[in-house]
Amino acid sequence: MIGKLTGTLLEKNPPQILLDCHGVGYEVDVPMSTFYNLPATGEKVALLTHFVVREDAQILYGFASASEREAFRQLIKISGVGPRTALSVLSGMSVGDLSQAISAQDSGRIIKVPGIGKKTAERLLLELKGKLGADLNLPAGATALPGDAAGDIQQALVALGYSEKDAVAALKALPKDVGVSEGIKLALKALAK
Repeated sequence: MIGKLTGTLLEKNPPQILLDCHGVGYEVDVPMSTFYNLPATGEKVALLTHFVVREDAQILYGFASASEREAFRQLIKISGVGPRTALSVLSGMSVGDLSQAISAQDSGRIIKVPGIGKKTAERLLLELKGKLGADLNLPAGATALPGDAAGDIQQALVALGYSEKDAVAALKALPKDVGVSEGIKLALKALAK
């Protein structure tokens, strides 16, 4: 219903802000990633929003980017994950980090977010696999290699006995345009150190 708000930032009380849009003040809950990038009070700001209507409340959630809002929408589709939990996830890690954790099926990174336990992290990984990251415009550098080469290199490293976490760390150190065979060689050298 309300997709975007543009106005003057009146108050900043984490995780909520007050935004004056032509005389109407909107209370908007934002993830900390958006909160930290807000201008000073009295400045103009534009936020993409997601409007949640419940039996006992109507709440606006605001996001600095379309990828954050899309990640939020994917998160709240998961059974047992409400808007507060989704906001907590996006406050605890960037969309790029979340996408990488899902690609690597690394629940350890998601468990580090306050309020997320092992079962919830595993459910997020299962439900979001293939849904998050493919359609999102991730920040530059979120994935260092073309998808096919990175996936092949990662699978090869895992097949050789390395953990998913080690394989992902090795991928980050590789040059962007490396081929699969050269990438595997370079990754193995990096992992041997």
